[in-house]
Amino acid sequence: MPFKDVLQIKSYYIQQGEGQDVLCLVGWGQDSQMFQPTADFLAARLRVTIVDYPGFGQSETMHEAWDVDAYVQWLDALLKVLNVKNPIIIAHSFGARLAIKYQLTRPVRKLILTGAAGIRPKRSLDTILRIYSFKVLKQIFKLPFLVKYQEPLRKLFGSEDYKAISGVLRASFVKIVNEDLTPYLKHIEVPTLLVWGDQDDETPLWMGKKMEKEIKDAGLVVFENDGHYAYWNQLNRFHAIIQVFLEEDASHV
Repeated sequence: MPFKDVLQIKSYYIQQGEGQDVLCLVGWGQDSQMFQPTADFLAARLRVTIVDYPGFGQSETMHEAWDVDAYVQWLDALLKVLNVKNPIIIAHSFGARLAIKYQLTRPVRKLILTGAAGIRPKRSLDTILRIYSFKVLKQIFKLPFLVKYQEPLRKLFGSEDYKAISGVLRASFVKIVNEDLTPYLKHIEVPTLLVWGDQDDETPLWMGKKMEKEIKDAGLVVFENDGHYAYWNQLNRFHAIIQVFLEEDASHV
């Protein structure tokens, strides 16, 4: 199987095709298989690389909590080993966080972001009260006779993604979701295609509209009656759209 040792982490990747580099970045908790159909579609005229992040898929887990910058550092090191240069980046959800920060200091040809995370969500009164309650209870549950109940408390108040992980991944998740990447959007200089499901309840459509407004050269395509995985649920439509967007990068895809 294709592995590279990067930053002392056994890192899994898939690479296929030849030509202009395309990098596919999956969402949090996902593995490379989520973009395998897209890689198969593009590999006729482009060289496509998909990676498993440390902690997910077939890659080893890091030994300490990472923020987005740490993931970008790992990604940059891996891409250098794989000789991936000036890539077109196709990213879903958490993968968009990496794409946004990666392109700040490294050459990128184009971006395709779908259900992109990175904008801090608007908090309802219920959410604010829930967070405040958790913070108060967390201090109370530090008392010696209540320590054993800390984990059930976290599971009660945490998101589904938070509940599904533990250890360094959970600590990483907290670091990642608390960073707002909105200020970086205006620094995206490359053509950017945004693909969104209008029923997305993880990264709502208003985030896609905000990205379209903030990014200098961006266009938004909305998939009606679909959610956070609209690109996956409507693969043929997604592929047809990116085929047009990448027409000048490959004579035929």
